Amino acid sequence: MKLYYSPGACSLAPHIVLRELGLPHERVKVDVRAGRTEDGADYRRVNSKGYVPTLELDDGERLTEVAVLMQYLADRVPAAGLIPPHGSMARYRLQEWLNFIATEIHKGFGPLWKPDSPDDEKARVRSRLGARLDWLAGRLEGRDYLAGRFSVADAYLFAVLNWGQWTGVDLAAWPTLKDYVGRVAARPAVAEALRAEGLLK
Repeated sequence: MKLYYSPGACSLAPHIVLRELGLPHERVKVDVRAGRTEDGADYRRVNSKGYVPTLELDDGERLTEVAVLMQYLADRVPAAGLIPPHGSMARYRLQEWLNFIATEIHKGFGPLWKPDSPDDEKARVRSRLGARLDWLAGRLEGRDYLAGRFSVADAYLFAVLNWGQWTGVDLAAWPTLKDYVGRVAARPAVAEALRAEGLLK
């Protein structure tokens, strides 16, 4: 398998999952702004959407969208327990988390990345995102992970909460979330992924 990624982007989540599962893979770094892979190839020929991640399977089939990639990967190694079985209520609950992270947290950070976003808009975005983080912190109170044990949803949430350090969203305002990020970062597979992406020395 081949994972197209950009350091610290949401592609960090499937990268973590690949390492948690011990699945052999190749990584191809992408400069999303330039639309080029590290060897200079046009990334839009790989993924016409132009963003990461993309997972290329051994048969050449390609998957996009972070939540889909992680479910696909976790289903390859069900014994690892990173995702509940198909059809179970626990699976639907995990999909609830994945959708919440994608639509409310991941997309919530979006305008904060844009250099041309006015300061007043960024303030409104941080306020709206803060309300979501308040709710999330309440749900994580007294739990180590979103679904009781580490899952693909935790890999995704970790990746996007990490963006706070670059976008002016200080997790110190949510000690539960700050502790959660530290707990996930301490997992060996997570540290390996961060190191491989140049985000940890």
